[in-house]
Amino acid sequence: MRLKPLILAAAIGLGLAAAAPASPQFWSYEWPNTDFSKTSVDDWSEILSGGPPKDGIPALSDPQFVRASAETRIEDREPVITVEIGNATPRAYPIRYLTWHEIVNDTIGGVPVAVTFCPLCNSGITFDRRVKGRVLSFGVSGKLRYSDMVMYDRETESWWQQAIGEGIVGHYSGTTLTQMPSWMESWGEFKTRNPEGLVMNQPNYRRTYGRNPYVRYDSSNRPFLYNGEMPPHGIPALARVVRVGNRAWPVARLADIGELREAGFTLTWRSGQASALDSAQIAKGKDVGTIRVKKGGRDVPHDVMFAFAFHAFYPNGKWMLN
Repeated sequence: MRLKPLILAAAIGLGLAAAAPASPQFWSYEWPNTDFSKTSVDDWSEILSGGPPKDGIPALSDPQFVRASAETRIEDREPVITVEIGNATPRAYPIRYLTWHEIVNDTIGGVPVAVTFCPLCNSGITFDRRVKGRVLSFGVSGKLRYSDMVMYDRETESWWQQAIGEGIVGHYSGTTLTQMPSWMESWGEFKTRNPEGLVMNQPNYRRTYGRNPYVRYDSSNRPFLYNGEMPPHGIPALARVVRVGNRAWPVARLADIGELREAGFTLTWRSGQASALDSAQIAKGKDVGTIRVKKGGRDVPHDVMFAFAFHAFYPNGKWMLN
């Protein structure tokens, strides 16, 4: 899934998926501590190998930060996930790093969080890591369900669906993580607003940070390793939508007018943010804009994901069309 070019990665990933039966009996050799008797998954064939093994995509914990004003490697149009909690200094997590690590376990203002990004769904969500009085630490399982990353917690090795923050296999099956307000914006927007804010420093791994291994992915007709239904209403599978709860607004609709006030929310779109899933260099990606969602002037938890993923995980969700 991380090989170049994307077509070769897809072929290898499909081969690995076919070689790995959708069966807890098979997976238990790799996951001896996971309780497969507890699950909300009705059909095990929904879960496929994405290619890398458990921790083959290394999640990060306790990352280092530098002041925004001192960072010179990131270009202005590159996307970052911004997290602002209480009076804590705002933090930016560059997608140039999350593309290769997908999860960052961090603590902001005393709140343990997991900042997550699934490139195959364009889903960037921040979760509170506290569950029933316990602080969890998350890793990347190497599994996909409806093309979305399956995370796992290191404490019980339960499996979690990133797009919905729900435990799907193991001790925490049926448990839902609390989503925190965060949003994707351009690095230029973050540092202009927060010159003394913090940005995650480059991890100490051998990766070509700043490069997109999924060249032209968001212009594809079909998602990678996806075996679900296509979205309704003629919406392209890899069109971006803004998900708030179980509602989805097509980004194309919002971009046309710049602001929408519907269902009690105010959604705004502003140009200047590069797609992380377009050109070989993230900074040169097409303009997908920055989206903010607020209610009563306060930021609201949301996600900007691909339409196919919304339909897969919210089959009865409401499409906010014209």
